[in-house]
Amino acid sequence: MLNAIWVGFLLIAFGGALVQFYVHDQADIFARVMQAAFDSAKTGFEVALGLTGVMALWLGVMKIGERAGFLDRLARWLAPLFARLFPDVPKGHPALGSITMNMAANMLGLDNAATPIGIKAMRELQELNPDKTTASNAQILFLVLNASSVTLLPVTIFTYRAQLGAADPTDVFIPILLATYCSTLVGLLAVAFYQRLRLFDPVLLAWLGGLSLAVGALAAYFISLPAERMAGQSSLLSNFLLLAVVATFLIGAALKRVNAYEAFIEGAKEGFHTAVTIIPYLVAMLVAIGMLRASGALPAFIDLVRGAVAAWGLDTRWLDALPTMVMKPLSGSGARAMMVETMQTHGADSFAGRLASIVQGSTETTFYVLAVYFGAVGIQRVRHAVACGLLADLAGFSAAVFVAYLFFGALV
Repeated sequence: MLNAIWVGFLLIAFGGALVQFYVHDQADIFARVMQAAFDSAKTGFEVALGLTGVMALWLGVMKIGERAGFLDRLARWLAPLFARLFPDVPKGHPALGSITMNMAANMLGLDNAATPIGIKAMRELQELNPDKTTASNAQILFLVLNASSVTLLPVTIFTYRAQLGAADPTDVFIPILLATYCSTLVGLLAVAFYQRLRLFDPVLLAWLGGLSLAVGALAAYFISLPAERMAGQSSLLSNFLLLAVVATFLIGAALKRVNAYEAFIEGAKEGFHTAVTIIPYLVAMLVAIGMLRASGALPAFIDLVRGAVAAWGLDTRWLDALPTMVMKPLSGSGARAMMVETMQTHGADSFAGRLASIVQGSTETTFYVLAVYFGAVGIQRVRHAVACGLLADLAGFSAAVFVAYLFFGALV
């Protein structure tokens, strides 16, 4: 999938350059496209290199929380919920424990821990699957919940925004929280509709109702604020919550006699390794996107959609983040590069830059998650998994646009 996307981008850029040369008589178009490739490669390296410090900081903090037992505590807290969402999984089966640990790791932004635990959970669910080539109900729900991005701490997005010069890298935290909640809720409801899950179970109602009330109250509070105060209050609450998480992890580590410094160093090493590892991927995608933009192909696509949206009398600023939306279900590295390129082009604190960040945090990469998790157990027939995952994506993107206008629309 990623190979086809990357090669397609480069060939479309070449085709766009040919059109600019022959139709619009732009003799320097090939030089501009190649210069864009060189500039994008340099930008990709500089951005990835600059990530090392912030990535080391956050993964170090996350490692303290993991060592202090917060992952296990969150997993135990979630266990009653998942026991009811997966009625086909026998009580006490190892799959329930793995599912709970995977979701807890995702919520805390521990991607390195979440993926191997998720694959383990999928394999344990496969043991209960009577048809080994067709996805079971439990496997589909597990995949859709992963693809809808149940993330409470979008550390990577904060890191990119900091590197690209955002005045307050965490000011998108509350908007991301609202958008990812919408995508997860819609994904869950879509699967529940297909599988006829009993959502009226008291425990499920308590969980879903409580979370919905909390998110609704948060949204209502910000909606009640004057536009000029909304972004400031969001930034204040976001930074308070993040600092509170750090303090809680440190206090928990002290109570459990965990060496917080050593845990931080171990996590920071992982952060450094992660930042270095993404350099080739980021360079490859940024080069392709830079060439697309320089060739005129990407602007032509955006202008085409912009014209159709404007014909309906609607605001078109959100379309600058459309490339990130299109790429997100297909490729995580591609969507990340689109987000970076949007912030590079329009500014990290522009409406488009903030919206692209919110979109990036609203969902996961549906087809990547599907390929990794189902591929690990040999599933060939995915049934309603793709439809529910894409519906969750659409809900997340729609919510991202709404909250971006709500929080930042008046600032531009």
